[in-house]
Amino acid sequence: MSDDEYRLLRRGSMFVFSTDQIRRLLNLTFFDSGSTLIDLGAGDGATTEKYAPLIREIYTTEKSGPMIRILTEKGFRLLDVDTWWTREEKFDVVSCLNLLDRCSNPTKLLDEMKNAVKPNGRIIVALVLPYKPFDEFRSAIPEEKLPITGVTFEEQVCSAVHDVFEPSGLEVLRWTKLPYLCEGDLSQDYYWLHDAVFVMSAKTPPQVIED
Repeated sequence: MSDDEYRLLRRGSMFVFSTDQIRRLLNLTFFDSGSTLIDLGAGDGATTEKYAPLIREIYTTEKSGPMIRILTEKGFRLLDVDTWWTREEKFDVVSCLNLLDRCSNPTKLLDEMKNAVKPNGRIIVALVLPYKPFDEFRSAIPEEKLPITGVTFEEQVCSAVHDVFEPSGLEVLRWTKLPYLCEGDLSQDYYWLHDAVFVMSAKTPPQVIED
């Protein structure tokens, strides 16, 4: 069964966190009532809905035709997957859940997120560890692999911070480990994985002061 056939059956919904968990993790008192968020690769919107009580304007991106239809039915606004980050108005929160290890160019995606977030905004990334990258839409090994090393979960978290996020100009403010539940297939009802969820901000380039 292909991925799109699987999605047509409305299978593959995921659970990463509850609304209360993300409220505490993001410390959303930081934002005002006019906050905006984009959820990249939003799937069927099940996790996107967890943001709804906290954020006024929510946007999404998605490549899968069946999932796009579901997001539209749920009333989420969709932006183009190739140009979303060029929008003139930046976002308070950029959400990227279980996508970095499922896309072809993760470093490019990190750069796009950094360019799309407001100077005082937040980027939230969920990454399944151990790291096993796969290009979901090409059914192949991705063009680029992130330089994540280590054997244990904790070692790979440290590598992601020091070898991936910091060189990309991102500062990790906090992180946590959460179970990632994904709706299964004919052979198994649910799959249980481990997510490292990072809350980050874009580093401000140092100012050059002329004499």
